[in-house]
Amino acid sequence: MQSREIRLASRPAGTPAPENFEVAEVSLPAPGAGEVLVRNTWMSVDPYMRGRMYDRESYVPPFAIGAALQGGAIGEVVESNAEGFAKGDLVSSMFGWREGFVAPAGAIEKLTRVANVPDQAYLGVLGMPGLTGWAGLLEIGKPQAGQTVFVSGGAGAVGSVVAQVAKLKGCTVVATAGSDEKCDWLRARGVDHAINYRTCGDLLAAVQAAAPKGIDVYFDNVGGEHLEVAIEVARPFARLVECGMISGYNDMAAMPGPRNIIQVVGKSLTIRGFIVIEFGHLRPQFLAEMTGWIADGKLAWEETVLDGVAKAPDAFIGLFSGANTGKMLVRL
Repeated sequence: MQSREIRLASRPAGTPAPENFEVAEVSLPAPGAGEVLVRNTWMSVDPYMRGRMYDRESYVPPFAIGAALQGGAIGEVVESNAEGFAKGDLVSSMFGWREGFVAPAGAIEKLTRVANVPDQAYLGVLGMPGLTGWAGLLEIGKPQAGQTVFVSGGAGAVGSVVAQVAKLKGCTVVATAGSDEKCDWLRARGVDHAINYRTCGDLLAAVQAAAPKGIDVYFDNVGGEHLEVAIEVARPFARLVECGMISGYNDMAAMPGPRNIIQVVGKSLTIRGFIVIEFGHLRPQFLAEMTGWIADGKLAWEETVLDGVAKAPDAFIGLFSGANTGKMLVRL
C-alpha cells in the first residue's frame, strides 16, 4: 500500500507557512506479528500542534524535522495480524497527517459507531476537543446553575462544547467569536450573548454590558486581551480555566502578561491551566453524557472540512486566522 504523508520541512518562525511542510510518499509493509495496517479516512489539525513545532521539550516531544507529523486520526483496518482487530474495524490513533500506516495494536483504539453520528465526530465533539471542553469546564470551572460563564473562541471545536454544556448546566453564557456568522450559530445554540470580538470595538465594554454583574467562570482559548477582560469582569472567587492562548502561539517574542493580574489577589481568583490527558480517565463518563445529549438533540456541532492529505497544512494554518467554524478536519 502506498501512502502520502506530511512532514515538517522546517520550524516555523511566527505563523506557519506552506513552505514549512512537505509531502512525501512511502510504501507501507505488510503488518507483522501484533500489528495492523490502517487506511485513514479523517485526520485532525489542532492548535496545540503549533507548540510541537518548536524545538523545545513540553508535555509531548517536539516534531522532528523531516519526519511525518502526528495527530488524531480515524481510519479503518485494511489488514490485521493482531488479536482483537479485523478488516473493516473503525479505529482511532495519533497517526494523522498520513493516508495510512502500520502500527502495533496497542497504538490504536477500536471505536464503536454511534447511531446518527458520523465517524469523524470522534475527532471533534466526541474526541479530544470535546473531552477538553467538557472536563475543563466541569472539573475545573465547576459551574453552578444560575452562574455566568464566559468563553473565548466560543465557535471553535472546544469553545462550542463549553458554551453548550454550560447552557445545559443552567448557566448564563457569554461567548466571543470572530465573525457575525459564528455569533449567529452560537445564538442558535442558546448562547445568551455572542460577541464578535473583531468588530465590537471595546471588548471590555461589550463583555461588561453582557455580564453586568460579572462572571463566575472563564474558559480561555484565546489569552491576551480576552484574559485581561476576564480578570476585570470576574466576580470574587471566580474560576479561570486556562485551556489555550492561541493569540500568542505565533509570537516571536514574549508578550507582557495581563496588566491587571493584581486583581487575582483582591478577588481571590483561581487560575488553573490543564492538559486534557489529565482527565483521560473520565472518557467513559464523557461519552455517555455527550452521546445522550446528542441523541436528545440538545448538543450540536459544526465542521470545516478540507479534502486530501495535501490540504492538511492549509487546514492547520487556517486555525490561526479563524478559518474554521467548529472542528477543522481533513477528509482523506
